[in-house]
Amino acid sequence: QVQLVESGGGLVQAGGSLRLSCAASGHIFSVYDMGWFRQAPGKEREAVARVKRSGSSIFYADSVKGRFTISRDYAKNTVYLQMDSLKVEDTGVYSCAAVPAGDGIDYQYWGQGTQVTVSS
Repeated sequence: QVQLVESGGGLVQAGGSLRLSCAASGHIFSVYDMGWFRQAPGKEREAVARVKRSGSSIFYADSVKGRFTISRDYAKNTVYLQMDSLKVEDTGVYSCAAVPAGDGIDYQYWGQGTQVTVSS
């Protein structure tokens, strides 16, 4: 049984920071790339960041480059999204997901999401 469980969301003022965590169970952590997505009210879900199975980050959305950092801890089977210099437009539900390592984008496993609200 594969499970992804996010935590760390909340309410923060613009300019502040949050760190999201995604704990993965099952076998996927050692063989899958991991990604973070977000969905703002009334908007489509967008990819935020992706980290390879090896731990090297391979993608950041232009809107978060230089502010967000994705990383993974193999000992804890956890992937993190450190979010700094948060903006009101970063508000949304953030979800982590797992995709087979490589170049594919067919994410197979999803967490339930955690709400991030940035106030002005």
